[in-house]
Amino acid sequence: MHMGKAFLFVIGLLVYLSSLAQVPDISENTAFDRWEIRKDGSIEWKIAEHLPHRDHIEMSGQKVALWLQYGVDKNKRPFFTRTFVFPTFRLLPARTISSMMYSIDDENLPRILINDKLLKKGVYNATVMEDQPEKASSVCFNGILTVNSLIGKNERIHLRRSFYPSTEGAFGVEKFVFINEGNEAVKIEMEYMRREVRPATERSSHGPLRFMMSTEGDGLKTVLPGDSVVFGISYQAIAGETAEPVKVNIEKEARARLKRVAEITSLLQLETPDSVLNKMFYFAKIRATESIYNTAGGLMHGPGGLRYYAAIWANDQAEYVNPFFAFLGDDIGKKSAMNSFRLFAGYLNTDYKPLPSSIINEGRGTWHGAGDRGDMAMIAYGAGRFALANGSRDSAEVLWPLIEWCLEYCKRKINDEGVVWSNKDELEGRFPSGNANLNTSCLYYDGLVSAALLGKELGKPVAQIESYSRQADQMRINIEKYFGATVEGYRTYRYYKGNDTLRAWIATPLVMNIFERRKGTINALFSPRLWTKDGLATLAGNATFWDRSTLYGLRGAFAAGETEKACKFLKLYSERRLLGEHVPYAVEAYPEGNQRHLSAESGLYCRIFTEGILGMRPTGFRSFSCTPNLPASWNYLRLKNVHAFGGIFNIDVIRKNNDNLTVKIYSNGRNTTYTVKKGEAVSIHL
Repeated sequence: MHMGKAFLFVIGLLVYLSSLAQVPDISENTAFDRWEIRKDGSIEWKIAEHLPHRDHIEMSGQKVALWLQYGVDKNKRPFFTRTFVFPTFRLLPARTISSMMYSIDDENLPRILINDKLLKKGVYNATVMEDQPEKASSVCFNGILTVNSLIGKNERIHLRRSFYPSTEGAFGVEKFVFINEGNEAVKIEMEYMRREVRPATERSSHGPLRFMMSTEGDGLKTVLPGDSVVFGISYQAIAGETAEPVKVNIEKEARARLKRVAEITSLLQLETPDSVLNKMFYFAKIRATESIYNTAGGLMHGPGGLRYYAAIWANDQAEYVNPFFAFLGDDIGKKSAMNSFRLFAGYLNTDYKPLPSSIINEGRGTWHGAGDRGDMAMIAYGAGRFALANGSRDSAEVLWPLIEWCLEYCKRKINDEGVVWSNKDELEGRFPSGNANLNTSCLYYDGLVSAALLGKELGKPVAQIESYSRQADQMRINIEKYFGATVEGYRTYRYYKGNDTLRAWIATPLVMNIFERRKGTINALFSPRLWTKDGLATLAGNATFWDRSTLYGLRGAFAAGETEKACKFLKLYSERRLLGEHVPYAVEAYPEGNQRHLSAESGLYCRIFTEGILGMRPTGFRSFSCTPNLPASWNYLRLKNVHAFGGIFNIDVIRKNNDNLTVKIYSNGRNTTYTVKKGEAVSIHL
C-alpha cells in the first residue's frame, strides 16, 4: 500500500543531512552529569531540570542499524525520530552510503487510545484533554534504550517505551508497555497499521526492495489495576516482490538483544576502583562489537553513523578495532577481523599499486577517493598485532602474505630522507599532512616490529626477520631526525615537514613505544593549546576534534608512564562521554558528523586499558610483555576473561608498595606471580 504524505521517509544521504539539522550543538560544556550509573549496571537520566534536551544513539544488529534521536521538551514531553539502516539492502548507484534507509517520526505511528481518548505526539489531543499530558520521568540504557513516562492528570498510567535492533533479522523494534498504576480498569488500544514503501526496482541493486512498518499485538485491551499490556511496532526490510514480512515476536527479540549484549560484556571484564571507567569500558565493548553486519561478502565490521555500512577501511577496521578483537575473543568479532584482512588481500598485486581506500557494497566494489593516506602501513600494523594476539598459527599464515606485501609497499615509498611518503593521512585532506606524515611512518615502524616477532613464530627465514628488525631500527632513527622538532615551545614532533602548529597526532609515537620525546609530547598534548573539554583539538587553535586522536593520546600517555596526568584526563573524558550530554560512547568528531557514535572508536577506548595502563604488547602466539602503569590512587586493576594468545586468562595487578606491583596471571588452572617495579616490563608466557 502506498503510504502517502503522512509517512515521512528519507533515503540515503538526505536522511543523514536532515538529521544533523534536527540535532542541536551537543558540544557545549556542562557543569553537571545528566546521567548516573545504576546498581543494575545500566545508566539512567532522571528527568528533572536543564530542559529541553535531546540526544542520539546508535544500536546495531547483523542486518540493521537503529539510529535514534530522542529527547524531551521543556514540559517533559518526549519525542523521537527513528532512522533504520539496512546495510545489505543495497540501492543504486553503488556507493558507500547506498544502504536502504528510512526515518519515522512520532506523527507516523499508529494511533493509541486510552479510554477512547487519543494519545498523540507524546500528549493527549490538546482539544480533548490538554490538562493531562504525558511526562517523561527517566531514560535508561543497558543495550536497550527505555523511556519511562507517566500519563494522565493523576499520572496513574506508566508507559515504558523501548527501542532495540534485531540481533540477526533485518528489522528493528519499538515496544510499548502500559502499566495501570491506578485503582480502576483502563481501556488501551493500539490501532492496526501496516504501511509499506518501495524504492523503484531500477534503483534497487538486487531486485525489488520494500520497507514495512507493522503493529505487533495491536487491538483493544482492558488493563486491570496493577496489570499491564504490551504493544509493539516492527520496522523491517523485505527483499522480493512476493516475500512475506517476518512475524516479529517483540519479547523474544528483546531477550535476544540482551543475550547478545551479555555475551559481549562477559568477555574482557575490567575492574578498577573507578566505577565510571569500568562502565565506560563495559559499554565500549558493546558498541565496538555490535556493529558487525552479515553481508554477501561475509561478516563486515562497519563504523555506522548513517553512512558507513557493509564496507571496510584500513583505519577503522585494520588499525583500530581488529587488534581489540584479538583480546576480546568474541567469535563474530574475530571472524569479521579475518574477513576484513581477507578482503584487502584480494587486491594484492605485483605492481605494488595501492590497495583500495575502502572496500564497499558488501565487498563487491571499491572506493579510491582518499589518495595514498598510509593505508598499507595501517594494515601492516593492525594485521601484525592481531595475528600475534589472536594466537592462531593457521590464521597468522593466512595473514602473512598481506603483511609482507604491505611492508614492501611502504619500503618502496620511503623518500630520500628515510620516512614513508604519503600524500594524505587518515583524515583524508581535512587538515594538512604534507607528503610524509608522522602517523604513516610510525605505523610502518610498528608493523615492522610485529612482523619480526611474527616471522619468528612462523619459522620464516632468519634473513627476512633480521631485515625487518634492521628496517624498524632505522625507521625509528629516521622518525626522530625527520619529525623531531620544537613546536610552539614543546620538544615534540612536527606532523609533517613545514608544520609549525601543534597537532593531536603527535601522540602516535608514544603508542608505538617511541619515547625519545616523551616529556615534551605529553606536555604539549595536555596543554591548553591542544586539550579541550572534549579531548584533543585536531589542530591547536581549531575547534575541531576527533576522538580517535584523543584515545591514542590517552593510551600513549599511559604507555609512556605519565600515569597520573593521563588518569586525570581519562577520567574527565570518560565522565563527559558516559554521563554528560551525549552518551554513552566515544564519538567520531565534531563538528563533522555531530559526534556520531562510530563503533571503532569504542575499540580504541578499550585499548587504553589493555595497551596503555597494562602496557600489553604481543610478542608471540603465547607471550606478551606487560608494563603496568597503575595510578597512585588505585590499589588494583583486574582484567578478567581475556581471550588472547591462544588461551583464556585473568590478569590482576595489585599494588604492593609505592615502587612495586604484583602481577598475577590465572590461566589453565595455574597461577603465576610476578613482582614488577614501577615502569618496568615483564615478559609473560602462557
